[in-house]
Parts: sequence; C-alpha cells; structure tokens
Amino acid sequence: MNGVPSDTGSGVGGKDSSGAGRAVVLVAAVLLLACAGLVGYGLLDTEEEPGKPSTPTAAVTYEVTGDGTAEISFLGRNEDGTATVVRDAELPWKRTVRVPLGMAPTVAIVLGEKGGQASCTLAVRGKHVQRATAMGAFGRATCAGALPADGN
Repeated sequence: MNGVPSDTGSGVGGKDSSGAGRAVVLVAAVLLLACAGLVGYGLLDTEEEPGKPSTPTAAVTYEVTGDGTAEISFLGRNEDGTATVVRDAELPWKRTVRVPLGMAPTVAIVLGEKGGQASCTLAVRGKHVQRATAMGAFGRATCAGALPADGN
C-alpha cells in the first residue's frame, strides 16, 4: 500500500510478548507436574516408618467388690510404672488392662472416712492371683502379682 508496515494488533514486540507468555505457562506447567510427582511419591511410598518397638504385655483384671465408693489405684499399660488413680469409684468396679511384662500388676484400694468393707482381686491371664480386704474408716488393701519378663 503506501510502504508503511501495517500493524497486525499483536502489541508491542509482536511475537516476543506472546512467546514470553507461553514460556511462563510452560514453566508453571512443569513446576505443577513436579509438585504433583512429589506428592504422588509421598502417597505411594509404602515403606513403613521405623516405630517404637512394641512391649509385650499380659491381660490383667482388677476387681474391687463392696458397697459405696473407694479410691482405686492400679497399674496399666504405661511403661514408666506410674499408676492410674480412680477417685470415688462406685463399687463394684472391674477393669481389664494390658500390663508390660516384667512389671508387677498392682491394685490398691482406700476406703473413705465412712469406712465399710471392700475387697480387691487380681487375675493374670484369667488366673486368680491374690485377694485382700479393707475394713473400717480409711481402710486399705493391696493386691499384687508378678509378670515375668519372658512371658511365662
């Protein structure tokens, strides 16, 4: 026409600006695929994490019979040897827990100031081990047994 180049409407720089846009989209797509691959690898990784070795245990049943309430302390599945305390437990009361082998399963009862009578029993793996009775105001009784470390 008159020797002046015509503007095609592609903006300043023509192919350069659309090429830069395509490059940004391409880089974003590659990064997105890389992230998806890492997430997929994490979800599909079936190798188990090394965990704390489990401690062998035995079933221990604690039972307290009587009337009224009592404070009951017993050893459960904690490996540090601390007891669980149940205050003002309604009697009769019974609990079966797992106790680590090598620990001494123990249940202790303390009656309140009103007194009364209550008995504790201890069974290891279903076999009766010990029975004790508390009587009177603030009466106390303890039942204990043994769990050999080898499980026998």
